[in-house]
Amino acid sequence: MFMDKIVTFSQIKTLSRQYKDAKKTIVFTNGCFDIIHAGHVKYLTHAASFGDILVLGLNSDHSVKCIKGEKRPVIGQDHRSLVVAALSCIDHVVLFDEPDPKILIETICPDVLVKGADWPEDQIIGADYVKLNGGRIERVVLEPEISTTKIIERIGELYYGKH
Repeated sequence: MFMDKIVTFSQIKTLSRQYKDAKKTIVFTNGCFDIIHAGHVKYLTHAASFGDILVLGLNSDHSVKCIKGEKRPVIGQDHRSLVVAALSCIDHVVLFDEPDPKILIETICPDVLVKGADWPEDQIIGADYVKLNGGRIERVVLEPEISTTKIIERIGELYYGKH
């Protein structure tokens, strides 16, 4: 069942060791994934293509508020977790409370760290750690016409006449 894909920090630590022992390539990416859209699906599918196991670090509600402000997330962490876990390209979802996934990355020690191409490699949290441990960084081009912020703005325009 897809809900079994949602794991705790200690579970992903154990699973990561098991995957490494089995010589599986672990791919890690992270994000808020608030109001999931086609751009997210394309990004996550592309990320999964870099290895055998895709682990998604999902910002908790607290973490999202820290980065995006008090009005976010629109969708709570329990619902966001279920939606992304239902995607066939995702193997595991783990929530994290910190503003960035550094601790999670260092715990998993992925073989491939994936971020959007809008992030310069030298600004990707955990990139140095992953490379130091023999891994690589992959940057995926994002869909320029779609974002959660644009969706929220469009809803405002359509229903409230706001831009």
